[in-house]
Amino acid sequence: MSRPPLSRRLAAFGTTIFAEMTARAARVRAVNLGQGFPDYGPPPEVLAALHEAISAGHNQYPPGVGVPELRGAIVRHQARFYGLELDPDLEVLVTTGATEAVAAAILALCTSGDEVIAFEPFYDSYAATVELAGAVLRPVRLSGPDWTFEEGELASAFNERTRVVLVNTPHNPTGKVFSPTELGSIASLCAEHDVWAVTDDVYEHLVFDGVHLPLTTLPGMAERTVTISSAGKTFSATGWKIGWATGPGELVRALRIVKQFLTYASGTPFQYAVATGLDLPTEWYRASALALRRRRDLFCSGLEAAGLEVLPTAATYFATVDVRSVGYDDGVAFCEDLIERHGVAAIPTEVFYSDRRASRPYVRFAFCKSDDVLVEAVERLSRLAPS
Repeated sequence: MSRPPLSRRLAAFGTTIFAEMTARAARVRAVNLGQGFPDYGPPPEVLAALHEAISAGHNQYPPGVGVPELRGAIVRHQARFYGLELDPDLEVLVTTGATEAVAAAILALCTSGDEVIAFEPFYDSYAATVELAGAVLRPVRLSGPDWTFEEGELASAFNERTRVVLVNTPHNPTGKVFSPTELGSIASLCAEHDVWAVTDDVYEHLVFDGVHLPLTTLPGMAERTVTISSAGKTFSATGWKIGWATGPGELVRALRIVKQFLTYASGTPFQYAVATGLDLPTEWYRASALALRRRRDLFCSGLEAAGLEVLPTAATYFATVDVRSVGYDDGVAFCEDLIERHGVAAIPTEVFYSDRRASRPYVRFAFCKSDDVLVEAVERLSRLAPS
């Protein structure tokens, strides 16, 4: 029997639920805490740089690898925060968001029958991209409430067909920050099996508890790691879709070859604006993380007051709850009732799993919202608590 068409296979992944929840939230005037985008904008310096770039005429195709100003800013950023030294011409590629960078990496490094290890739950584009490449996804489960993995399970996932390990830290949807010990285990297995690593670090500056350690900084990993990040989360500009990939020249060149047939190039004036953002003072980055941490604490305290068990969230935009704490065993049913009865939209975490039955009790909320929105959401959620 032939395989179903690609469009039908990709439809099995969870992207559409985000648009559906947003549409339903608008229809019933719910507080939308489903999709992970902020309702506040970029810093004024970055907005000013965007307007200046447009006015200066930077509105045509940029170089396929990205404008020199942004590639230089990425190099300075990696040196300032992580002590990494990169060649801006050979080891940096600007992409249309991190999602494209992940897709370009998997398509460049994998072929039919290759295997990609990813930690589950995972951002839904990972599974779809592996499908596009004709490769096979090998999930390794992160188990709540602490979102840890079993080293034995990870080790057993490796075999002669393993080509890539895909690591997302800080992690969406759980808010986990992988520990140095966990990253060390991953690095050791990558070296032992001669496997590439692709890391999605888009929440690198939104860490509240712990420290983000890029996998590429571990011994022996620089030569086998593609490091991916983007401007959207750091600068509250998710619609700009400016990302980047860094790593050894041979790997970045492979991604560049694929990218030219995906988007060819990425928004020119936005690249100049992001370059300005990456050069903002270190104190700005700290203050931004502290502001989001305060929102996390405000919102999570409201969830707990409503009787919900909140799982640890050390980073990112997201908080996960176990809905069994309020009498549900199915996150989808909880989200349906929540939006219709209480006017709050959230996402059932099962859309981030290959085996959705294993994740039914969990629901993800986004707290990257203004204080007024979070206070309103907490007020509505308070009706969950028994009187």
